Amino acid sequence: MRIGELAAVVGVTTRTVRHYHHLGLLPEPERLSNGYRDYTLRHAVVLARIRRLTELGLGLAEVRDVLVEDAGKDLVEVLTELDEDLARQEAALRERRVRLRALLDADGSAGALPPEGPVSPELAALFRDMAPLADSPMAVKDREVLALIETAADPEQRERLLSAVTSAFASPDALADAKKAYALLDSLVDAPPADPRIAEAARTLAALIPPALLPATDIDPEHSFLRALYADFAPAQAEAVRQALRIVQGQRP
Repeated sequence: MRIGELAAVVGVTTRTVRHYHHLGLLPEPERLSNGYRDYTLRHAVVLARIRRLTELGLGLAEVRDVLVEDAGKDLVEVLTELDEDLARQEAALRERRVRLRALLDADGSAGALPPEGPVSPELAALFRDMAPLADSPMAVKDREVLALIETAADPEQRERLLSAVTSAFASPDALADAKKAYALLDSLVDAPPADPRIAEAARTLAALIPPALLPATDIDPEHSFLRALYADFAPAQAEAVRQALRIVQGQRP
């Protein structure tokens, strides 16, 4: 058989056959006097086996191991590992679908997904509560940071974060207080770092920050995340946030 005939018999492309030759999976056949490869039934049998193994999900390195160690036990071990791996993938897919369904259900019952999404249903609910603050550039930054922290935090930290932030908006006056704080911070966008309004903005913001939101240890002002956070603010805004964090830290028991 010529290479095209072999490929057609097994249902692969000639490029695939050449690739398997290159990897050493399929032995090179003898060549005829005209230089063409002369494939035999044995080549078709091996090529068909390679196709079956790859369709099961084996990588080419695993296929090579199976072909080299042509014993049933080795193949059973490889297929057992593959089955276990597929089971883990199925479980992960089911979990992802549950999370996706929760997001879609929340979307259908309460309007569009937040622009920072996808986020957890709990954070999406908080963002809906913050909707009246959408005109504030600092509020938008806060939402982005909350989405970032939720993504990067471990499950325990994520639960603590959501509980703390949600509790901050639980009181009837919380939205009005937040609107005042964001307005003060927004007004500092072009202000110098020594602007006298910074102190008022810091006090107002500090009153909104739940102490549980901060780590149990003292805040490291040189932490890479904080430095990146401050760099995203105008100088006066960054100074107001620094002072607010110091106030909250000083209020902890």
